[in-house]
Amino acid sequence: MPTVSPMLDPTSPLLGLSDRFVSPPLPLELKNLAYETGGKRVIDGVDVTIDTRRITAIMGPNGAGKSLLLRLMHGLIAPTQGEILWAGRRMDRILARRQAMVFQRPVLLRRSVAANVSHALGLRGVDRGERAIRVDEALKLAGLERHASTPARVLSGGEQQRLCLARAISLEPDVLFLDEPTSSLDPASTMAIERLLLDTQRRGIKVVLVTHDVGQARRLAHDVIFMHHGRVIEHQSAEDFFAEPSSESARAFLSGGLVL
Repeated sequence: MPTVSPMLDPTSPLLGLSDRFVSPPLPLELKNLAYETGGKRVIDGVDVTIDTRRITAIMGPNGAGKSLLLRLMHGLIAPTQGEILWAGRRMDRILARRQAMVFQRPVLLRRSVAANVSHALGLRGVDRGERAIRVDEALKLAGLERHASTPARVLSGGEQQRLCLARAISLEPDVLFLDEPTSSLDPASTMAIERLLLDTQRRGIKVVLVTHDVGQARRLAHDVIFMHHGRVIEHQSAEDFFAEPSSESARAFLSGGLVL
């Protein structure tokens, strides 16, 4: 399996892509956010402010509402109550185009690796000449340039997820959301994805990551949002959260116990 590109340095040719990014529209503010489905409130009274440009991890037991919160942030679903503000602005078409999301299971077209990236750029309205440059840069960043002509669906699971990341990065988002991107991957593939996420963050992209993997959050996160029963129980720096969580539920989660 191809390796992911080494950490970027000032002479890296891949910095051409990051030069076009603008600052993420932070802070991201969630104010009294709630979401109901099937007559049940599954997100309830969430008040969170994210103002760091580094990696934010959303953690918690199964059913805590992590993925729903991510979809609310990204604008895929609308809240039942409350509001979401990006640097004081509500979601609009411009803000929506400044974001990208990678799901737990790779969603790929029946096309080549390069064509999957190019198609997404075409939908975004990028002209053909610029498209080719961005495809090449994104595949190099993900270590997939040798697979450019390979049908995307014959790649390994880890390679497919890296392709999804490459496709998202090619769109030049200011904010990248990820929902459990390594949940079913082997350790080597997980390491490759994590290195790619660190590269992504160093390029100026704000990363918000849902993960159940405590080790992964320790390796990547700058701050942690811990959820339980649809509520945000804690939001603090990763260093403080892992050293001394303030809630009983977080302590149980980190110790591998049952979170009631």
